[in-house]
Formats: sequence, C-alpha cells, structure tokens
Amino acid sequence: MGERKPGVHKEIVMANGNIKQLVNCGRVAVLLGGTSSEREISLLSGEAIFQSLVNQKIDVVKIDTQRDIYSQLKEKRVSRAFIALHGRDGEDGVIQGFLKLIGIPFTGSDTASSALAMNKLLTKQIWLQQGLDTAEFFVVKRRQTLNEEILQQIVDSVGFPVFVKPIREGSSVGMSKAVDRKTLVDAIELAQEYDDVLVEQFINGTEYTVSILDGKALPSISMQTPNEFYDYDAKYCANTTEYFCPSGLTEELETELADIAINAFDAIGCSGWGRVDFIRDESSGRFKLLEVNTVPGMTANSLVPKSAKAVGIGFDDLVKGILLTSFNEQGQSANGASHG
Repeated sequence: MGERKPGVHKEIVMANGNIKQLVNCGRVAVLLGGTSSEREISLLSGEAIFQSLVNQKIDVVKIDTQRDIYSQLKEKRVSRAFIALHGRDGEDGVIQGFLKLIGIPFTGSDTASSALAMNKLLTKQIWLQQGLDTAEFFVVKRRQTLNEEILQQIVDSVGFPVFVKPIREGSSVGMSKAVDRKTLVDAIELAQEYDDVLVEQFINGTEYTVSILDGKALPSISMQTPNEFYDYDAKYCANTTEYFCPSGLTEELETELADIAINAFDAIGCSGWGRVDFIRDESSGRFKLLEVNTVPGMTANSLVPKSAKAVGIGFDDLVKGILLTSFNEQGQSANGASHG
C-alpha cells in the first residue's frame, strides 16, 4: 500500500510524451473493426483514436482487420500498430502474435498476457493462486448437455442468483443473469453459443473499474444503472447509466483498490494499458475481482477516457500515452525497421 504522489497520473503521459519520440514513431496503423461480436464498438474506438492522432499530426492510417491484414500493412508501409480491436482475434493474443512475428511494434499487452486475460477462467485461476479475491464460479463446457445432476452441482457451488457468461467474450456479449433453474438453463444455452461458460456467484454491491496506464492506476470509477446489471446496453446505448469519478471511496480504500488492480494486472503479465473490473461486496466490504481488459473501449462513453479526464489527462494526451506503450520491449522488432 505505497504512498501515491499527487499528480502522478498526469506525469505518466506528459513525462513520456515528448515530440521527438512521436515524430520518430513512423507511420501508425490504427487496427479496428475485425470480425468479433464487438466489431461495432471497435469501429467507434478506432475512429476516435484515429482522429486524435490526426489532430496531433501523427502519420496515421486506419486498417480494418476484417480483410487481408498483411497486404494492408505492407501496402501502407506501417511502422507500428495502435490496437483498437475488441474481442476475438484482437484482444486475445492473435493479432499480437501476428504483429510480433512480422516485426511491427504494437500498443498494450503481449501475446501471452492478452490470451490469458481474454480467458476469464484462466484469469480467475491465476488470481486465486496469487491470493487475490474473486467471486466463486462453476464451469460448463460449450458442448456439455445440461442435466439435473449438473444443475444441482451449480446450485450447490454458487447458488442463486448467478451471472452466466462466455469464457472468452467481452462487452457483456452472451452474458445474462439467472435467478432459478429455468433462467439458468436459458442463460447457459445462450452463453454456449459463443464459448465454454462461466457461471459466477452473484455479489450484491457496487461495481468499480480501475484503468491502468504505464504501470500506474488512474482514479477508480463506480457505475450505477437502472438495468438489471451493467450489460451491453448500459455500457454503449443507454443514457441512464451514471458514472462517478471520484467514485466516492475514501483515500485509503482508493489506494487499496488501485493496489489490487495493479497486482491483478501484473499477475496476468499485462502491460502498457488496460482496465480491471471489480465489485465490492456490500456485506463484507471486500473488493472482488471480475475481469481484466487489455484493449478497453475508447468511445465517448468509455471508462478509460473518463478516468484519465478526472486527473487532467485529455483524450489526445491519453491516446499519446497509449501509443507510447508500443515502444515497450514487448512490441519492438529486432531492428526497429518499418514493415514492407
């Protein structure tokens, strides 16, 4: 629980964001779109990032990874990539491994940590091994046929109500709440359309999220929605979701939450930037880890820009700070040369 210096969050970006380094970054490709269930959000995130880099007079192009990525990177003579892809093939290590193989530096976490973070089950297992607190859970395989025995095992393990979610999806895609056996069956069958399924204990409390940039935690945000839970609609569509930053925590609790977030992020091997989501158990007061996002949204409603803004980091400076993570060791090519 180390002491935090006032203003340290803004210094992260401003200390690293020198013009010389950005001038020498070559042509930047914002990778967006793709083929995942989160394509539309990725297009919005990527467009916002692209416009920011244009504003900062960075040599930048957009590449929709829905079609031949290699040819586009080669034709446009790309030097480094700003990954704005959410979900499968963009946030799960696939694009990271591809870029590493062809020698193009990229923003954010490396191949292995991206793959781990996308897998909610593996993430939870690592956190538990590290002594970090997370909600109880039960796993149902995608091809597993539900029967009374399995349903009883779930009830005995996590009870009701529960949240049911695909193990490797984001933005609450395929996620739903179950309050009895009928809704549990429906929820599992929905999630099985996407992947293996995580049935997670419901915890009554307030949701928090902590954004991380360059190894430092930004201020936490708490969310309130009239929806049953913080689902896709609450995140991207509804104008009834309320965000609080400062989140209302005491300075001591804010520091505690930031430290847990950094430890959870580091435990998965993540780097550069990202976001860690929590719920605070109303009965015990303990913060329970939910998941980590290695390529969070950067739309008008997204949480990372809101958190950065609370400490005086504007959107352009935030984008600059994220771009600078492509200079980290994970993204560097052997000779630093442009591709093509």
